[in-house]
This record gives sequence, structure tokens and C-alpha cells, in this order.
Amino acid sequence: MFRTALRNVLAHKARLLMTVLAVTLGVAFVSGTLVFTDTLSNAMSNQSAKSYDGVAVSVTDHGASRNEDGEKEGDPGISQQTLDKVKALKGVDSVSGRVTGFAGVGDENGKLIGSGWANAGSNYAPVKDGKDPRYDFTDGTGPATADQVALDKDTAAKGTYKVGDKIRVATNGPVKEFTLSGVFTTEDGAVNAGGSLVLFDAKVAQELYLQPGFYSELSVAATAGTTADQLLTEIKPLLGKNSEAKTGAALAAEQAKQIERAMSGMSTGLLIFAGVSLFVGIFLIYNTFTMLVAQRTKELALLRAIGANRGQVKRSVLAEAAVVGLIASVIGLVSGIGLAVAMRSAMGLFDAKIPAGDLIIAPATILIALVIGILVTMLAAWLPARRTARIAPVAAMGSAHLPATMKSLVLRNSIGSVLALAGIGVVFLGVSQKSEGRTVIAGGAFFLLIGIFVLLPMLSRPVIALVRPLLEKVFGVAGKLAAQNAVRNPRRTAVTAASLTIGLTLVTAMSVIGITVGQAVDKATTQNVKADYKVTMAGEGMNLDKSVLPALEKGKGVTAVSPKTLEIVKLAGTSQVVSGVNPAALADVLEVRTTAGNLAALGQGQLMVSAKEAEKKGLKVGSTVDAQFYDGQKGTLQVGAIFDAKDQLDDYVLDNKILAAHNEEQYLPEVLVKTAGGASEANQLAVIDALGKSPAIKVSDKADMRNEMAGMINTSLNIMYGLLGMALIIAVLGVINTLAMSVYERQQEIGMLRAVGLDRGRVKNMIRLEAVVISLFGAVLGIGVGVFLAWAGGKTIAASIPGYELVIPFDRIGIFFALAGLVGVLAAMWPARSAARLNMLTAIKTE
Repeated sequence: MFRTALRNVLAHKARLLMTVLAVTLGVAFVSGTLVFTDTLSNAMSNQSAKSYDGVAVSVTDHGASRNEDGEKEGDPGISQQTLDKVKALKGVDSVSGRVTGFAGVGDENGKLIGSGWANAGSNYAPVKDGKDPRYDFTDGTGPATADQVALDKDTAAKGTYKVGDKIRVATNGPVKEFTLSGVFTTEDGAVNAGGSLVLFDAKVAQELYLQPGFYSELSVAATAGTTADQLLTEIKPLLGKNSEAKTGAALAAEQAKQIERAMSGMSTGLLIFAGVSLFVGIFLIYNTFTMLVAQRTKELALLRAIGANRGQVKRSVLAEAAVVGLIASVIGLVSGIGLAVAMRSAMGLFDAKIPAGDLIIAPATILIALVIGILVTMLAAWLPARRTARIAPVAAMGSAHLPATMKSLVLRNSIGSVLALAGIGVVFLGVSQKSEGRTVIAGGAFFLLIGIFVLLPMLSRPVIALVRPLLEKVFGVAGKLAAQNAVRNPRRTAVTAASLTIGLTLVTAMSVIGITVGQAVDKATTQNVKADYKVTMAGEGMNLDKSVLPALEKGKGVTAVSPKTLEIVKLAGTSQVVSGVNPAALADVLEVRTTAGNLAALGQGQLMVSAKEAEKKGLKVGSTVDAQFYDGQKGTLQVGAIFDAKDQLDDYVLDNKILAAHNEEQYLPEVLVKTAGGASEANQLAVIDALGKSPAIKVSDKADMRNEMAGMINTSLNIMYGLLGMALIIAVLGVINTLAMSVYERQQEIGMLRAVGLDRGRVKNMIRLEAVVISLFGAVLGIGVGVFLAWAGGKTIAASIPGYELVIPFDRIGIFFALAGLVGVLAAMWPARSAARLNMLTAIKTE
């Protein structure tokens, strides 16, 4: 029986090609993901370990803290005195102190080089040999004076800077000019992430990022014969309570675990899409083996007649599936390794460098790829094998195409109805739970999809019947035959359409939610913004220096400036986020609608509270609230206004002067600016000039704000579309496979049609229209279910997104329908051509 299975594989190579491709694509995605993440994780772990080469002990300081009374406790960092004490310990070879922060370098046009969040600055820390072991200089030397800096090689190349050039460096304060003293190579994570690294003289770095005479980190090297644990024991007593010491080996191990966790998240995300592709592939494989065993029913019946039992017949089909799965898995594994190499190279397109390292092909990856490919194929082939083995030999010899019994159809439709209704019920249950119901909705979606798959044969007849009159009217006989062929074998049509249904369900659901969220966020971020410009750091969420406020107020044409600081204040004993604004400019930069009181109360030092929060806490105009500020000072705030909350402000708002009086180091993520005459190129340039043309500061108009948000959402959607494209490719293969086998089965019928006058052109049209009908049938169901699930999912996030209203993107849905039709046309090209080229006399004689 095993030899029979091998013979069948060799005899049906062309018909099994699509199955091999489907499994290959899924396995390639799985193995490619595993190889890529293993390689990346190994390379980054090695890089991390290399950064601790020669570091016996690392000391990190968390800065001064505040007690319950708001009083500062501890030093701002590790003092020079502590460094000297550590250096004097027996067994210490060298100690280097470091401080780090943000630093950005502009190119010749003033544009920031590298990704804002990954642009770092640090100090050059030479040890006893006069060199900093972390950096290898390819040109020049490290900075030796306050007016010098050194740059990493990539940043210097992008800015075309050479040693001796003047370069402008921006932190979160005013831009300063330095002389480039040297260019170095480094394995620093910021540079490898596509950013830049600027090295300052130690005193300059301390003034920029901490305080003179203090460091945030110490790297301690041991003399020969001294262990890291010995040094650690001696160093700990010298440190303050806000400092923490660990061995370099321990820190390297911690970072390796962090990298592993980060890679695990990426791997899980990619494997989900690989799983979708394999799930779609199951339908293709199932369809293929269903048709193959149907065509070989007489052959299998003959085997039964000469002594083969049911188990042997079933095992022969499963053995055939195992061989196909093994071949596809091996090809998929090799393709996946190639995919991993391509993904690694593609990282360079995003200015992210992968640390050098070997390609990691773990034994577990090989095993997983082979097991998944073989199991998926055998699982999909199990039901056709079981069904075939149960057919009595005499019945099978009498008919090669036995129709499903009424009992099986009733059972199938009953099970499908129960699953679909249960799925819908669970989805509605999840909707009722709001933000807590997302997992419940996901479970309901699974049962709903399974139920629909089971019901697809029943649904195919009425749905396709709706378009049959149109096909007949437009395409005549070819259209009528195409509609009849599409519902002749509803199970086959259903399984073929299922692939497209899955893909379009996911694509539609993500599109609807993505576009709906995008429009809601767009309204929240720009609709109530009256300011012409928003000033932020180039790195998302970074802190602006408070010096930008007076600089902007002096800007040419600037009429109103308001900061938007964020502060934690204890109100009535509970920590709350409070927005700090300029009361005199607030009405000019934001549209704030008060429901009680007025905005003037802010200028009088009173508190403004959102209507939602006021109702929740029982507050009204005139209410008083006990407050404890950042520095521990206590007071009482009176509620002076209740406002209709928008996304731009938190639930509590105060005059920023009050907050600044209690915290010298405020978090200032953005500033809103209004100019005379509104937004214009000249006014934007004036704001940029007021900020000293800093490459690290971004000045965005409303269009930029809108495009920034839309760009993030569209990028996410495009990534999802790309990943789900594999599922749709497999769906195309499924349509091709179904039509090709359908043409093979209907050779005699096609020959008869040709004999009675149906020309080759109309034969091609018949096959093409059949493919289009099946594809559009799958698209209708997929898009319908996708919109439903998007509505349900949207209900769980609506409360957290102000102004959320479901938006159905009819333009994109139209594109999805058009693509589904195109899938049918393209998938039918080869089968239609094969059908049209059949010799009618030979076809008529075919059994």
C-alpha cells in the first residue's frame, strides 16, 4: 500500500503542485520567522555581551528621589568622590564614569540625521592608557576640550563631516556649535537602531545631562586575579541607596533575557500570520485530496475488492499526504532560510543595522518546520481519506462521484448553524463587556468563521443564484454554464471560497478598524486645535527644554504660545495627571468648551476639570480639592471651570506657572503656537528660526499632525496587508487547483459542449466566469463577516477614543471586490486555456 501511495504521488505531480506550494509558503514563513528572530536575538545578545567586555562591575544610579513630603533624597548621580573611592580599591584596574542623554546632529540642510528616538549623546571617558575602550577611532581622537565632539562613522558619513569641521549639535535645549575631533566605530545599540552617537567632553556632558561632578554609570575593570564577585562585594558599601551595582556578566545575561523577550513578541506576531497562511492552506489541501480520491474511487474500490481493508486504504492516502508534506516542508525550510536572509538585508532599508553574526538555524527550527508541514498536510487529507475508506467497494465501482447523502447534509448544516449562531452570541457577549470583551470577541469570531465554513455549501446556492440572471444576460450560454458549474459541487465551491473568505475577513476587519480609528484620532488631534503649529522633539515623547517657551514668545509673528506640560499631583489623596497650560493663550491655541464656569478661572489659579471626571468625583464650580505637589508642598485648589473633555487635555488642567513653581524639571512634550495671519511657509520658517533652526526640534502644522497619525495607521495597515498577502496567494492557488481538476473531471462534458457548437472563446469565458463567481462568493462572505467583527471590536475601544464612530470604507471594500474578481480571472488563465485546447473527439471518449 505504501508503494501504491508513492506511485500515486508520482502519477499526480502536476495536480499536487498547488498543495506543495501552499504548504511550502506556510512552512517558509514559519521557518523564516524562527531563523530570523534566532539570528537577530543571537547577534544582539553577542553585541550586548561585547559591550560588557572588560567590565567586571557596572554601577548604575537612579538619581535623587523624593520622599512622601516631596523632599529630595540622595545625590543626582554618582559623585566624583565615589568614583575616586572605587578607583582606589585593591583589585580595580580602571574606572570610567558615564552620563547619557539625547543629542542630534543636523546635515548640511539642517535636517536631523538618524531616528530621533535613537539619537544619543554621551561622554568620552579615557582610562589610564588615554583611550576609551568602548570606541575605536578611524580618524582623529576623542574630544579633549569643551568645544569638541566626536561622531560615529555612519553619522559622519551621512552628514559628509570630516575632522576639523564645525557641526551643530542639538540636545533638548539651544543648538550649540562644536568642532569635530574624531570619527569612531561602535557597537552601541543606538547607532545600530539607525540613530547617532555624539561624544562630548565629560564636563560638557555632565552639564547637559546631569550636574557637574556627577555620573549616571560607572564601568569598573578588574586587575588580573581579581574576580568580579570580589569587586562587587567591596564596591557595594561605597554606594548611596539610589545606586545599584551588578557584575558585567549578570548585566549581559539580563540584557540577553530582555532581547529574548522582545524577539519572542516579534516572533509571535509573525507566527500568527504564518498560522493564518497554514490555516488557509488546509482548505486547499483538503480540496485537492478530496478531488484526487474522488477521481480514484474505482481504483481504491478495486484495492478493497482484492483484499485491502479500510485502514489500509485510509493509510495509503495519508501516506501520500505525508510524502507531499515532507517534500513541501523541505522546500519550505530552505525557502524560509532564504526569507530570513532577505529580511535581515531589508532591515538596512530602515537604517537599522543588524549586528554581525552567523545565521542561526536551530535543530528545533528544522524539526518544527518538518513536523508542521507534514502534520498540516496529513490533517487536511484525513477527512477525505476517512470518507473514501468508508465507501463500499461495489458502490464505489458503480460510480466514481458519489453524492453526499441527505443525512450528511442535514447533519452538516445543523452543526454549522449551531456553531455560527453560538459564535454570533459570543461576539455580542464580548460587545456587552466593552473594553474587557476583546478576548471574548476573538473566541466568538473563531466559532463564527468555523460555522460559516461548515455552512458554505448551503450558502453557495442562494448567493450564486442571485448573480445567475446577470451572468446569463451579459455572457449568454457561457454565463449560464458557469453559474451551474459553480453550484454543481457545492462542497468544492465552498472549500475553494473559504480561502478567500478567511483572508478578506481579516483584511476587511483591520481596514475598517484602522480607518475608523484614524478618523477619530484625526478629529481628536486637529479638530479642536486652533494653533497653527505644534512644537515637539524629533523623538516621539521626548522632553523639550523650558528655554523654548521664551524663545518662541519672541519669535517673529508669534501671537500666542502655550505649553502642554504633564505633572503628577495628588488631588484628594489620589495621584492624578494634570495638564499645565498658559491661561492667557489657551483660548487662542485650543477650542475648549466650558459647561460651567469659564476659562478665566485658570488665570486666577483655579482648577479646570473635565465634565466626565467632575461627575465621577462629585465636583462642581466652587468645590475645593486638597492638593499635594511634586515638591511635597500642600495646598487647596478651587474648581473654577468644568469643560467638555477633548483628547488634547487631561481631566485636570492648571496654570503651568503654578506647576512650574513646584518642579524645576517639568515634562514638556509639546508647545502650541499661534501666528499672525495663520499657517504659512513664512510663519513656519519664523518659528523654526526662533528655535535656532534646531535639527532636534520638529515644527508641525495641522497637515503634518494629520499625516503623522495617518502615516502610522497606514503603515500598520500596509504591514498587515503584506503579511496577509500570503494567505491570499494561497487562496489564488486554491482557485487554480479547483478549476484545473474540475476541467480534468469534465473533459467529456467540455468535449460534448464543443461538439454541439460552443467555441473555444466561450469555453474560456465559462471557466473564467466560474472562477470569478467562486471568488466573489468568498469575497461577499469575507467582507460581510469582516465588517461585523470590526463593528464588534470597535465597540471595545470606542470608550477610550473620543469621537469614535464606525466608518465603512466603501472605496477600499470596492477595491477588495475588484481584487477578488481579478483573482478569479488570473486563477482561471491556465485552466481556461487547457479546457479550450482539449481535442473534442478525444475528450468525448474520456471516462
